[in-house]
Formats: sequence, C-alpha cells, structure tokens
Amino acid sequence: MKTSLWSLLLVSCLLLYGGAKTSAQDDSRITVNVVLVQLNVAVTDRKGNYVTGLKPEDFVVTEDKIPEKIATFEEGNEPTTRLVIGPDGRMVSQSTVEETTSTAGTAVVKPAASGVIGANVFILFDTSNYMYRGFVFAQDSIADFIRSLEGAGRVAFYSYSRDLSRAVQLTADRPTVLRGVRSTVAGDDAALYNSLLLTVKDAARLTGRKAIVVFSNGPDNASLVPPEDVAELAQSTGTIIYMISTRDAQAEPISTAVFERMSKATGGKAYFSKSWKDEKDAFASIREDLAHLYSLSYYPQANANRGWRTISVKLVGEAAQKYRIRTRDGYRVLKQAQFVAAQPPSASASESEAIPQP
Repeated sequence: MKTSLWSLLLVSCLLLYGGAKTSAQDDSRITVNVVLVQLNVAVTDRKGNYVTGLKPEDFVVTEDKIPEKIATFEEGNEPTTRLVIGPDGRMVSQSTVEETTSTAGTAVVKPAASGVIGANVFILFDTSNYMYRGFVFAQDSIADFIRSLEGAGRVAFYSYSRDLSRAVQLTADRPTVLRGVRSTVAGDDAALYNSLLLTVKDAARLTGRKAIVVFSNGPDNASLVPPEDVAELAQSTGTIIYMISTRDAQAEPISTAVFERMSKATGGKAYFSKSWKDEKDAFASIREDLAHLYSLSYYPQANANRGWRTISVKLVGEAAQKYRIRTRDGYRVLKQAQFVAAQPPSASASESEAIPQP
C-alpha cells in the first residue's frame, strides 16, 4: 500500500514538473510578425524606353545582402501572380499551373486571384497663395490626368495650403474625383511637407501599389516636419512619390534638390515645368511609369537588423548589362504604432484595418 502511494506521488511530481517545464518553454517562445515587403521596379533601356516581358527569374533581390525569394510578381496593370517552388526546385506560377506532384503525393495549386489592377493614386494639389496665377490651368492638367488613369484601381484627391484637405477619399468613381478638383480654391501659406506626411500615412494603410503625385507651385514656407522624415516614411511604407513643380529648376535650387532627393529615394521622379504644356507632359510620363512598373514582393529572411535595411534589385544574364533599374533602396523597420494616423472620416473599415507593407 505504501509502495503504491509513493509511486503515485512520484508520478504526480513528474507530471507537475513536466507541465511546469512545458509552460516555461511556451512562455519563452517569440512571436514574429511576418511582413510582406513590396517593391515597385521600373526597368528601362539606355534610351529611357520601358522594358516589358521580363519574368520573376530575371530579378535577384537581396536585403542586407541576404538573398530573398520573390513571393508575388506583377507587370504593369496585369493581375498579380503568386509564386511557389515546384517539385524540381524552380519557381512555378500559380496562375498557370493547376497541380504539382511531389514525393508525398499530389498537391493541388489553385489559380491566384486577380488583385486590384493598377495602383492606388493619391493626388496632392498645391492650393496655397503661390497658386493664384494659373490656378484654372492647373486644375485642367490634373483633371486630364485623372481621366487618363482608367487602369488605376482607385484615385484620391487631396489639396493643401497651410492645412491638408482630404477632398475626395480613394474611389473608382472618376466623376466624383473630378468634382473635387473643380471645387478647390486658392488659399494660405504652403505647408507641403506637413501635408505630404499625412498623405503618406494614409497610403501606408493600404496594401498593393500606391503612389502620391504632388503638384506644387512653390517652396514650403509653413511646415514643421523636415522633408527627410517624409521621404524615409514613404520608403519604409513602399509609397512612390512623384513631384511636379511649376517652377523652373534654376529658380528654386533648394526646393529642386529636395524634390529630386525625395522622389528618387522612393523610386519616383521629379519634374520641373516651364510651361503648362510641360505639366501635361509630366502627368503623361507619370501615367506611363505607373502602367509599366514591375511589382515584386517577398517575405524577409531572418535578419537581426532592426533599423535601416538596404535593398538591392538586380537583373541577371544579358539584361543586367542592357537595362537600368529604378526602385527604392531600402526601408526602416517600423513599429506598428508608427503607422497610426488620424483616419479620414469617410474611409472604409477595410482601409482602416489594412496592415501596411514596408
């Protein structure tokens, strides 16, 4: 009887010890949020013509010199293609293969669902007192640009002077956006970088391709945030910034340098227009750029670096010598709290709940 009781007590202690050990092991586990990094890549030849028809295997992506595997691939306004590793070790497109066979049996691969075709585009219009002259012509240029974006997913129209006005939230309804353009009036001082920072935060909530097109008629004379902070947040959230300035580059050397650095850092372009025709040409160039971007994404490999991560995108084979690449060169690892911004009143629930991508 005593022997049985001692045996039962011993087994109970072992179970309690084992349970405590398991609990301790569970408490020590680290939860890691896996974030999809998206890159928008423009590929051109030496004459500046866009190069089409490239495949995922033509690109090599590294992050802090760590090779990355491309998870999704998209060219221009084509549907997104998800990639998996086939039984032979090669990348396989889910949109073209129905099933693959492995040693463990047959794995059925469903076709990838088509995403939103084209980019979500935010237009940020300078309505400060710099814009008094030629205001109507500027509205005409922006309206023509909006009409030309039929391939884009959605368009938002914002304006700024001292404060940001979210005139029209992201929508596929072009007439609504056009009415928003026509309802703007010229106003006060220009707080471009303050307003652009808020626009980047709105864009950061979205997944997929997103771009901000800034139409500016003068320097910033009222912002509290530096342009470097705006550029870094745009880089880290995968937001492309295009800048169109109505001032001649030589007339505003400081603004010119800032606009060029900011757009280049995000993979966009800066334009300096001497005439209203130049502005229309700049908008047409941006439309073509958005239509020809390659969109690549990857889940980052294990990386202890919690600060700035450097991204490198290169072409392989003969394409590496013939073509040029334009994209952002990195991002900073941000805490989720850094994405929090005042949600516009008319934003939908799906937008407010979307997890931003770096």
